[in-house]
Amino acid sequence: MQNNWLKAGASPGKEFFIPELCLPQALLVLVVLAELLVMVLVLVEPMHPNFDWVRLALISLFVQWIVLLSAALLCGLRPWLARLPTGVAGTLCCLLVVGITMACTAVTDACELTGTASAVGIVERYIRYALIALIMSALLLRYFYLQSQWRKQQQAELRARLESLQARIQPHFLFNTLNSIASLVASDPVKAEQAVLDLSDLFRASLARPGNVVMWRDELELAKRYLSIEQYRLGERLQLEWAVSAIPEDLPIPQLTLQPLLENALIYGIAPRVEGGVVRVQADYERGEFVLCVSNPYEDVATRQTSNGTQQALVNIGARITALFGPHASLSVERRDGRHFTCLRYPCARLTQEARAI
Repeated sequence: MQNNWLKAGASPGKEFFIPELCLPQALLVLVVLAELLVMVLVLVEPMHPNFDWVRLALISLFVQWIVLLSAALLCGLRPWLARLPTGVAGTLCCLLVVGITMACTAVTDACELTGTASAVGIVERYIRYALIALIMSALLLRYFYLQSQWRKQQQAELRARLESLQARIQPHFLFNTLNSIASLVASDPVKAEQAVLDLSDLFRASLARPGNVVMWRDELELAKRYLSIEQYRLGERLQLEWAVSAIPEDLPIPQLTLQPLLENALIYGIAPRVEGGVVRVQADYERGEFVLCVSNPYEDVATRQTSNGTQQALVNIGARITALFGPHASLSVERRDGRHFTCLRYPCARLTQEARAI
């Protein structure tokens, strides 16, 4: 579930309700289901003292050939079927399976594997096999369709959840930034005007790229615009140390992630201290895992006096990265050596790598 947001350019067939039946996992499931069907066909017949294992093997081979041939044909026709309406595509799939069943039955008759039978018996066998193929294929396709609808519902709920979390972060960011600008109006109108322009550019950059995930370089630029506004208010009290040069520019990161972390560091570690302090931003990307840490000096008194606003922002960030990147994503907060560390980590692939994989 964690790279779906990178596949905006995927082909329409990826949304088709029939999965990729050529994949090893799908083939394994089909083979197991086919063997279960064979067992059902054998058990419905009267039991004999001497069980015919050869007949069981022949029935299994017959059913497996039908399943594998159907999977190969549907896999090859999947891009074309995906362009059709769902009902039409499902009907054609059922007819294809029935057709393959009839063809395999004809081959067994030609090889005389089923023994001799009257014309009426042959017709009955063809009808029986066609009905079994139709019913089983219809049930399996119905299952695929329900699974597809469930996945779409899950994705819709995820998008709604992410949009809700994003809506909580943006007003919080806007209100705190406006407060910073308001503090400059009386003391330095020129800087206040420039801060307004920076805020305008910042929101223009934020809204220029719709969605919840952006490249690292865009998120970094967004955060630096925010810091330029805060620099007007805090002056030399705010010192920054960056250790992010090793991060690829196209690394995916949820939009408005770094800025709330920096805001948290400024409120907790810089604003309450007369002498200010150093905010360090460290990031690392190794073996497909991205780690981002923002640290600041902390004061116990400032911690007790700080509002819950930044805490809510951190909770939202943790929820967003978990929703986007899965259970291995995490956000941790700890204090050591007189500094407060807020770190997030999650597994991800670079956007250019994902583009080549599509």
